[in-house]
Amino acid sequence: MSEAAKISSALLSFLFVFIGAGLIVQAKPGVKKDSFGKTADGKSVEIYTLKNSQGAEAKIITYGGTMVSLKVPDKNGKFGDVVLGYDSVADYEKNAFYMGALIGRYGNRIAKGKFSLGGREYKLAINNGENHLHGGLKGFDKVVWTAKSSTDKNGANLQLTYFSRDGEEGYPGNLLIKVVYSLIENNELKIVYSATTDKETIVNFTLHPYFNLAGAGNGDILNHQLQINSDRFTPVGDGGSIPTGELRIVKGTPFDFTRTTKIGARIEHDDAQLKFGSGYDHNFVLNKTRNSLMLAAKVYEPISGRVLEVFTTEPGLQFYSANFLDDTITGKGGKIYRRRYGFCLEAQHFPDSPNKPKFPSTVLNPGQKYLQTTIYKFSTR
Repeated sequence: MSEAAKISSALLSFLFVFIGAGLIVQAKPGVKKDSFGKTADGKSVEIYTLKNSQGAEAKIITYGGTMVSLKVPDKNGKFGDVVLGYDSVADYEKNAFYMGALIGRYGNRIAKGKFSLGGREYKLAINNGENHLHGGLKGFDKVVWTAKSSTDKNGANLQLTYFSRDGEEGYPGNLLIKVVYSLIENNELKIVYSATTDKETIVNFTLHPYFNLAGAGNGDILNHQLQINSDRFTPVGDGGSIPTGELRIVKGTPFDFTRTTKIGARIEHDDAQLKFGSGYDHNFVLNKTRNSLMLAAKVYEPISGRVLEVFTTEPGLQFYSANFLDDTITGKGGKIYRRRYGFCLEAQHFPDSPNKPKFPSTVLNPGQKYLQTTIYKFSTR
């Protein structure tokens, strides 16, 4: 072989190696920061785009620590947005459904908006019938968080912090909260919450995304197949959705998701609990005996092939079938979000725990550190 031929052959081999490598080299995880506009009172809101090397993408805004979108692949490798949301800050400020938002100080309901702690009664806002819901009139879903982003070998991270002053929304204690979103390489969205206080208080944080594994705005979720790792749930006393204190066995009821079942299979059954919530809007008692990260629920959508697994350190999981969405809600890209176009799986402590001594405690004392981890893991089949 001539010298020129040898050079040509070597160059060709190099090109094949280069091209071949290019086919398998993946983009590095990263975080991009942009403006998302301003609130009605002039505060700037930023949007952070987290990407992993697999192509998954999460968009989170500093207003309410809200997850605006989450793109993951279907069984054919096509990426789609699987959470409901809005296109503007103004829409999020009017958001009556807590779409994608961080919730606190106390996620879910507190009966009559009051509780006692250390011999003193505290009164909170009444913003859900005669009860207190999701932290009050201006909960954590309506404040602008301070953000700091980073990347590491595991993925892209966004740290959000907020200082809630003593007496804010009626809660005692100065509370420093940190929430870290991490979009990990195996398509897990990991959320780690931590907090400290200088006075005895109550805390119950959660995230409130509405999922649709077929894609946001692409029909209802009644054919999604759900399994919940729970043998009991907390029934409510009436339409106000306050638990009675009973831990009711799910077996033999429409609340039995111990085996994979379509969400819509029994949602219209003649059941008092379903009537109270106009469908599912109940806390499930997870089958766990220790504060460790365990599988709480699994959802499969057969057309897209997407699978969502929820892992958490929390004792409860609120399953909500978006019964109160209606045709007046215009979401991202002009899509209408109708009744039951999404589902929520909110890892948390039980509703009204401060008034239910037999429920797991939500009290945080000075010198203690609140810590919770919840993971939304995506795959296909």
